[in-house]
Amino acid sequence: MSIPVGNIQTALEQALASLNQGHFQIAQEQAQTFLDQHPQDHNALYILGAALRGEAKHPEAISCLQELCTLAPDFAQAQQELGFALAATGQVLPAIYALQQALKFDPKLFESWKVMGEMFLVDDDLSSANEAFTQHLLAQSHDPVLIQAVAMIKHGKLGQAETILKKFLYDNPTNVVAIRALADIAQRIGRREDAENLLVRALQLKPDFYLARLNYAQLLKDREKLEPAMAQIDLLLEREPNKFALLILRGAILIGLGDFTRALPAYEHLLKAFEPRPMVALSYGHALKTVGRIEDAVASYRHSIALRPSFGDAYWSMANLKTFRFEDDDITAMRLNIEKKSGGREDHFHLCFALGKALDDRGEYAESFRYYKMGNDLKIPLENYSAENTNEFIEASIALCTPSLYDAKGDCGDPACDPIFIVGLPRSGSTLLEQIIASHSQVDGTKELVEITAISRRLNGKLKATDKALYPAILADLSPQQLTELGQEYMQRTRVQRGDAAYFIDKSPNNFNHIGMISLILPNAKIIDARRKPMACCFSNFVQLFARGQPYTYGLDNIAGYYQAYLRLMDHWDDVLPGKVLRVQYEEVVADIETQATRIMDFLGLDLEQNCLDFFKSDRPVKTASSEQVRQPIYTAGLEHWRHFEPYLDELKQALGPVLDRYPLD
Repeated sequence: MSIPVGNIQTALEQALASLNQGHFQIAQEQAQTFLDQHPQDHNALYILGAALRGEAKHPEAISCLQELCTLAPDFAQAQQELGFALAATGQVLPAIYALQQALKFDPKLFESWKVMGEMFLVDDDLSSANEAFTQHLLAQSHDPVLIQAVAMIKHGKLGQAETILKKFLYDNPTNVVAIRALADIAQRIGRREDAENLLVRALQLKPDFYLARLNYAQLLKDREKLEPAMAQIDLLLEREPNKFALLILRGAILIGLGDFTRALPAYEHLLKAFEPRPMVALSYGHALKTVGRIEDAVASYRHSIALRPSFGDAYWSMANLKTFRFEDDDITAMRLNIEKKSGGREDHFHLCFALGKALDDRGEYAESFRYYKMGNDLKIPLENYSAENTNEFIEASIALCTPSLYDAKGDCGDPACDPIFIVGLPRSGSTLLEQIIASHSQVDGTKELVEITAISRRLNGKLKATDKALYPAILADLSPQQLTELGQEYMQRTRVQRGDAAYFIDKSPNNFNHIGMISLILPNAKIIDARRKPMACCFSNFVQLFARGQPYTYGLDNIAGYYQAYLRLMDHWDDVLPGKVLRVQYEEVVADIETQATRIMDFLGLDLEQNCLDFFKSDRPVKTASSEQVRQPIYTAGLEHWRHFEPYLDELKQALGPVLDRYPLD
């Protein structure tokens, strides 16, 4: 039907009114009728695109709005609508770009800041997300004090911003924008408990404060408070059931909870209902790997590479399966990506470790070592590991944790017998021990729990690197009640990771540093030290790329020095707490599993069960690098694997020095 010339403006006004009233189908029809006569009218294209988005017809909306943004790139509201539609389909980087364009032409479009923040959150850029969220709130505020404080946060003047905000809140105690900004500062400087309390306060004052609740959910997740984090996400999803950013966060929390029954469908939905993202496909692959669906995991990793050919993490994830073997085309692709420096810095070192493993499997040891070393050299400056800090901590622990300390505080702590700690260095057989013990009917396997580390960091009191460390010295000053409360806190916070068994395993290797504290707050906990001979252990760490943590594992000197520090501290625990720690040598487990399993069960006060010897038949999820090895009978292939590389390991031998007298090379 033709629109008379005099009625053109009225027709557009009617279409816009329909759009604003939420009558999207009517607005779409009205705009389309107009466009039949005026195919490139900017306002009509905008109304059509917005109406299509309102009806959740996102591909059609994107096509329409992209056409409009090409015709009128400075049409800020069109760029915003395009950003919203791209965000709704999970197209993170294009969405961010469109929203940035919208704000470039109209800084008052505050909703663009909010959605951009959500996209940064999906992209794991927490700093940019928080900045965008704060800008969203400021765009609705005209208070010059808040504007000044946020400008200081943006430029890293956190102390000054904190002072201004606290003074502002003294006069305006219910201003939730200021409270959230203060929480942002607290989180940036590592005071995560303060940040949590501030966000709780903001939500008490304004329960529908979306950004505060989203920040709160993210913070709870990062602090491993997974059940409360899920409760917050559920509240948010009640309002927006299919929001991409919320579903991404929900999937990560489900993985953290070990709830793979819900996690796998969650990632399948994300991959089908939204524009597939490399990181989503990667996370789905990790979940599949954890439950033992290896072929499906490889397919998902390959899917992520198809989405982003230079995606080093996906190549490394396949290499990290240990039992996987790369094809010729994979090796060619990795070489080309490394030579061309395709992707970013993270892609580069992931590819180096993956190619090192691929060549290692083919027996090309000289070139394999070259790529392993290249990966290590790239990681060393990123990790900024300090051997001096490690040795200072070890010496402080030895000086503090004396027999007199334990005599004075012997009756303190939570008396629970439930925890079984497996400690040691990575790649020393701790996952094998966990699988053997967790196969017992009275023991729950969990994962590498963070609670002991979290408690130690809180006791340490350091807000920045230059602050004086209070831990471990502060242990001597804690009252019996405080020690008991810390033990109770640990038991309470790990409850979510457990089933109904009488005992549970905490397999965080670095807890060997905290045996002194564990013995004070959980005096009846059992501790097992998984140990491996130094050359094999150190080399295995050298060729392993860890997802996070373990900064000392990059560089042969660093690894050798850390092994020495570990031995020194474990010798101290043997002297001060005799019989507290059971040492289990990896090589002895491989040689005679039944004898060693019996010895372990005797230490734990349990009878040996056949399931413990048939540990490889267990279907429990396993999240560590050794996940596939412990799904096989005793794995012997890697026992002396380092010898293939012995011609290149003189530096390691020299760095280990007298340790090799204690563990001579046979």
